[in-house]
Amino acid sequence: MLIRIIYGKKGTGKSRRLISLANEAHEKNEENAVFIDNDGDRMYMLNRNIRFINAGEFRIDGPKMFTGFLSGIAAQDYDLQAIYINSFMKIVKHPLENLEEMFAFLRDFSEKQHVDLIISISGEGELPAYLAPLALE
Repeated sequence: MLIRIIYGKKGTGKSRRLISLANEAHEKNEENAVFIDNDGDRMYMLNRNIRFINAGEFRIDGPKMFTGFLSGIAAQDYDLQAIYINSFMKIVKHPLENLEEMFAFLRDFSEKQHVDLIISISGEGELPAYLAPLALE
């Protein structure tokens, strides 16, 4: 399984790309997927068979709470193949430089649960070195 990161400045089309990847994967493979966003603005841009979750409704406050949230999603859906996460920084609410341990958990989670994670992250400057190998071109 894998983790991939779409990284860039706000307003550079990361959300559109993530939605496109989710829709294309579902059309091609009939992938069982979940799309997580911080609000419901993009819900109707997704294929209706992709489960949409508005994480803003769950008061997620930090990396530990977010990893528990993801674990709960995977626990209730045994045939889940992919989780697409948009607005990652708004959901996790911690600086990217401090999330290396969380991404280690996510790599392990992805492998053990056989779930791909595709994550859109807004940021300025360079992606932290621990995430650079995960970046999509």
